[in-house]
Amino acid sequence: MEESLPVPPLQPIGLPGNPASTFCFRSRLPLPVAMRLGVEETLGALNSALGPGGPVWFKETHARHLRARDFLAPRRALQARFGDDQVPEGVVHAIVGLQGPGVAPVLCCAPTPAGLALQLQRSAVFERVLCSVAAYAAPAAPTGPTPRVVLHCPALRGSPSTLRLSQLRAVLVADHLARILQAHKVSVRRVPAVRDPHMPTFLRQLRVDWPEVSEKPSTEALRNRAIAELSPAREAGALPPGTLGRVCLKELMEERGRTAGYDPSVDSCLVTEDLLSLLAELQEAVQAGAEGSSLGLAAAPDAGADSYVVLHVVSCEEEFQQQKLDLLWWKLDHQAPLTQKHLVCGPVKVTGAPSTLTAPEYYELRHAQVCKVSSLKHGKDLEQDPAWMEIFRVLSVATIKFEMLSTAPQSQLLLALADSSISTKGSKSGTFVMYNCARLATLFEGYTCSVEQGLYPTFPPVSSLDFSLLRDEGEWLLLFNSILPFPDLLRQTAALPLPCPTPGLHVAARTETVCKFLVQLSMDFSSYYNRVHILGVSAQQRADGGGWCRESKG
Repeated sequence: MEESLPVPPLQPIGLPGNPASTFCFRSRLPLPVAMRLGVEETLGALNSALGPGGPVWFKETHARHLRARDFLAPRRALQARFGDDQVPEGVVHAIVGLQGPGVAPVLCCAPTPAGLALQLQRSAVFERVLCSVAAYAAPAAPTGPTPRVVLHCPALRGSPSTLRLSQLRAVLVADHLARILQAHKVSVRRVPAVRDPHMPTFLRQLRVDWPEVSEKPSTEALRNRAIAELSPAREAGALPPGTLGRVCLKELMEERGRTAGYDPSVDSCLVTEDLLSLLAELQEAVQAGAEGSSLGLAAAPDAGADSYVVLHVVSCEEEFQQQKLDLLWWKLDHQAPLTQKHLVCGPVKVTGAPSTLTAPEYYELRHAQVCKVSSLKHGKDLEQDPAWMEIFRVLSVATIKFEMLSTAPQSQLLLALADSSISTKGSKSGTFVMYNCARLATLFEGYTCSVEQGLYPTFPPVSSLDFSLLRDEGEWLLLFNSILPFPDLLRQTAALPLPCPTPGLHVAARTETVCKFLVQLSMDFSSYYNRVHILGVSAQQRADGGGWCRESKG
């Protein structure tokens, strides 16, 4: 564990042009570089410095405001806290002198017409972040035992040809949640394993990682219990072919379902071999939870079924049947997990295409549109080039995932599928984000090649750079709005109520958060890239055979 540094004395420094009421300090000792700075930690410290009461400070995000301040305590909120009096001088001193784990170093704090404005020591923040930037690309390590999750997506029981767009949305949401939860060291087991022979190919096409097996689990124990629970035989004539019988769920519904929010009309369930097979797979996923450590994930010490959360990610059309399945599982298996939650994906409406469009047809439509737009832009037939075709496939998947995930899963999704909806110029699509990813990749590749040619020197150690030279507002915008808060974003995206101690059947997910973040990051990077020559070699440097410079286009 890193040894804590003593709190250094603070020295006031003069800033020309600042009012006398502005407090500015600089620490005599450097702050520890290994400690990751955090927006939430800094906001927490700022609010604590104001004394008892609710949160007041907020982080600025707009470029116009960031020219003058990084955090603001609004005047009206301060008046509610301190009355008509000014904020006590001692409080402002305490704010400027804030230090602690994850707290960003403060440069100055000043009263303004908008409220109390605070600016960070930006060069110090640049140094702290960029000298350990890898620490900001991953979520914080868990501080305790992580929950166990069985992630169930019933849409994957069928074949791609019958997959509706609302079901495809559920599949992509489930895959997204699995990746996010695993990144947070949560043990995740995905059900059902894919058995349709065509589904694995389609999922690989979509870059969806989901297990597939050839053998079905045994249903004998569940079948015997189901037969014992079947309703009287007089109903047998009215049952569909292949149905074992009907199990009454009314009593269990009254006991567990009504208070949790299940549909009150759920009273019975038709039992089939396919249904028992799915229950057996869910049962097996829970019972084999200890084997989840083979994924390298930390598991909770309690291996019992009650330590699990079963999260059903379903389309709105599948929700009612899934509620029956929940109750049937409890009915037939006394060791079934007590906690079952539903994430219900809203309906998908389309314009510019038939409403009966299936998931594979949707992919082919978007792929054809991406190929057409790219060919028009580059003025030649690129579909004969394998490298370009792989790029088109990646762009198509990016477009589809952004369309499906950029709206909160619980809300209705409207898809505009006309040709005009595919463009690298629009700033709200996956295509735009991938376009800027390609820009970055080209930038790094160009730099590496130029180093090999002797145009640029090898990049020096980050610790040797002078971060005070980073004065462009676009540079601070990228760091303060994207890199610095990224760990908080990762934490928020995994903020499902796990292990779900609260009552209720439904949970919400925030898949749109990541999409909005990537779009905003791409917009900020694109604006900076279009305005600043990131790699520019002067005539003199060309003559000398090396060196780099950054020249403003404006």
